[in-house]
Amino acid sequence: MNKHVVIPLLPKYFSESESILAEAGNLRASTFVYSTGVVGLRITNSCGEIEVLPFQGQQIWQAKFYNRQLTMRSIFDEPNPTTDYLSTYGGFLLHCGVIGMGGPSPQDDHPIHGELPNAHYQQAELVTGSDSDGPFMRITGQYQYSVAFTHNYIARPSITLRENHGRIHVEMSITNLKSSPMEIMYLAHINFLPVEGGKIIDTALEGNDYLHVTHVFKDLYKSNESYRQMIDGFTQDPEKHRDLVPGGIIDPEVVLAINPLPGKDGWTSSMQIHPDGAADFVTYRPSEFAHSLRWISRSADQEALGLLLPSTAEPDGYLAERAKGNLLIVNPQAEARFAFDCGALDNSSAIELSKEILEVRSQGDQDKKISN
Repeated sequence: MNKHVVIPLLPKYFSESESILAEAGNLRASTFVYSTGVVGLRITNSCGEIEVLPFQGQQIWQAKFYNRQLTMRSIFDEPNPTTDYLSTYGGFLLHCGVIGMGGPSPQDDHPIHGELPNAHYQQAELVTGSDSDGPFMRITGQYQYSVAFTHNYIARPSITLRENHGRIHVEMSITNLKSSPMEIMYLAHINFLPVEGGKIIDTALEGNDYLHVTHVFKDLYKSNESYRQMIDGFTQDPEKHRDLVPGGIIDPEVVLAINPLPGKDGWTSSMQIHPDGAADFVTYRPSEFAHSLRWISRSADQEALGLLLPSTAEPDGYLAERAKGNLLIVNPQAEARFAFDCGALDNSSAIELSKEILEVRSQGDQDKKISN
């Protein structure tokens, strides 16, 4: 029988001294405050933990499982209390959108990746319970964005962790409160730490229709020879990005568009396989996300692998994506829902998922040959 308890997260629960808020089986939730003043909620299980910012974007700031750090390395040790994207960029998961997403053009009026990443949530809750899959802890909340004559919506994300593995289940709901249709964009910015000697696999077949460089800093391309050579190299052979060679430099970044094939269950997956056989992963339904991105940065200042960023559009800002026809339309009082899983796999689970990925690729190659 399904049962759960809802605990509203109130300011009085958070202090500099970390305090246990709830326990359920191998799961524990505790509250604390970073030295910057941002409040955090730590959820631990038998394999690791996540740190969530319940009132600042409902970001997952840190994720650690199987005695390893999953989160990108950045210049920020702790989150800063700001809505400016680049002034506190270093979390494991950031929700991006809704009125805009990606890098805005000079004509766009939305910030980088929209208003969601560091949005101030008016309501946050911890849900503890048990269902057919066993005990869980879930953090959720509500953010209402209202601007007279233009926008009025509610975002409701949720992050669920269970007892004995490193899989994180995430959902996002966007409800249009207006009496007219609403254009939306949404991207899940999941930032892993790239591992030297790691190997990236997914269900995208070879060829420009399935994998290609999608974003270039035009001014930097003209003025910086090393950047131009790097981009040209990935443009000519995008497959080479899959091997994370020791000492490899990708500065400031490379962004690739991916068109992965779904499996029979409708889900697609990508993995970073570590040299020791463990792995990081992302899985989602392409039916919910028409686009996928991969973002990699390996420099002295930051190391990040956006392994597979499920997205409703490409990352060129509102106006460009509207011109491409990439905006989703949500009818009055209607809701758009998205779901994905991400996190860490032990060796046996990594072998199982890699087999599934290779089977989908093999079938896709066969179908491609037949169609040609």
